[in-house]
Amino acid sequence: MIGRWAGALDGLGNGILGGSPGGAGTAGAAAGLLGLTVRDLPAVNASLNALAAVLLVVGWVLIRRHRVEAHRAVMLSAVAVSTLFLTSYLVYHAQVGSVAFQGQGPVRTVYFSVLLTHTVLAAALPVLVVLSLWRAFGRHYRRHRAIARWTLPIWLYVSVTGVVVYWMLYRLEL
Repeated sequence: MIGRWAGALDGLGNGILGGSPGGAGTAGAAAGLLGLTVRDLPAVNASLNALAAVLLVVGWVLIRRHRVEAHRAVMLSAVAVSTLFLTSYLVYHAQVGSVAFQGQGPVRTVYFSVLLTHTVLAAALPVLVVLSLWRAFGRHYRRHRAIARWTLPIWLYVSVTGVVVYWMLYRLEL
């Protein structure tokens, strides 16, 4: 089952990014439909995470100001951006696999502490987001607020730490 998903994601990545089926040489493939290669995806993913974080804060400010329709539009945009992130993340890792952190000493401890909390909370996030959306669309606003009080800070933490993990893994000069 997992192999079937990986094959589908590999094919999706090849179709969007360009490259040959089967993944051979895909990471260095010529620019595809979007003008990106697989090597560009970590930066794209970090940008999508950063954008999601901004949208979440804007959505929170809007609901605090009782601008419900604007809040709804911004939060649905955050869902769309996070969905694009997840798709891009899965395509990247289906084609590249995992990337080892090269740092040693205290920075390694910090990296894995951030990564562990990020990963655990990210695993719970889709359920929380769907439940929040379900309650909002069902007009169960009291119940929506009750779950959104958990969903928002977790989603914000995951989005911000996603950018931190990217920076530490790909940009930190060691």
